[in-house]
Amino acid sequence: MTGDRLTIEVSRLTKRYGDVTAVRDLSFTVEPGVVTGFLGPNGAGKTTTMRMMTGLVSPTSGTATIGGQRYDRLASPSRTVGAVFDTNAFHPGHSARDHLRVYAAMGGYPDSRITELLDLLGLAEAADRRTRGFSTGMRQRLNLATALLGDPRVLLLDEPGNGLDPEGLSWLRGLLRRLADQGRTVLISSHVLSEIQQLVDDVVVIRHGELVATGPWSRLAGPPAVLITSPDADVLAVALATSPASGGTASSVEAVGPGRLRVRGLDAPSIADLAAAHRLRVHELVTENPSLEQLFLHLTTGKAATR
Repeated sequence: MTGDRLTIEVSRLTKRYGDVTAVRDLSFTVEPGVVTGFLGPNGAGKTTTMRMMTGLVSPTSGTATIGGQRYDRLASPSRTVGAVFDTNAFHPGHSARDHLRVYAAMGGYPDSRITELLDLLGLAEAADRRTRGFSTGMRQRLNLATALLGDPRVLLLDEPGNGLDPEGLSWLRGLLRRLADQGRTVLISSHVLSEIQQLVDDVVVIRHGELVATGPWSRLAGPPAVLITSPDADVLAVALATSPASGGTASSVEAVGPGRLRVRGLDAPSIADLAAAHRLRVHELVTENPSLEQLFLHLTTGKAATR
């Protein structure tokens, strides 16, 4: 390990269950100081991979290390890694405070840490209620409090926003961003791509247990496009495709409907100037920023998201 900044390294990780290969030769890196989204369709192997990182599932081959060490070799696992995989890992007769006391005793953490986390996670008023009456969102908060008991440098979170209302999701985004800004390594899986887009810096995308793409999602998604509405769309398309400013490549101009074009490689002011120079009418110019949903669908199905 180097200081408090711990990198997750997955190298050629494979998991087979009989004839079924859940994860196949998977390699990627999760860096500290950023929030990384772990994305893939249902059954892609995300949860299996995260469980292999923490030793809950034994890999068939390959390795997953945290700060250069396998999880079972870490000197103090709960001070290094906090994981949230299951929203139902509570005794129904225990209160939130009771639950945290059990795990605090196991890790050697003081009661003051429990009080601190109940306040931080918005559970102070429900601290002495039995968990059988907790909503899914409250269970998510208690799970996260449990994961944070040891003030870990690495967080592995499987669908942590499930059951949270809009206010709760906004709170979760702010909390995870602050933790990443402190130099922690945060890996989060989720199917709520609109929320993930507002939070993550990097993405790891898998399909059928295999890596599809990894890196900053904004770079993977590419630059913004511009949607044009014009009664002179056909003529404008030719002018745009042959313009030196766009590199003279017809692939940067796409017809998306009668009188409508999608252009890549030129911004809206440049398109407006070019149309004016050719005395062509333009009724609308809209900059279309790429979305994580579009990137995800393109990478996992080959289809673009419809608008």
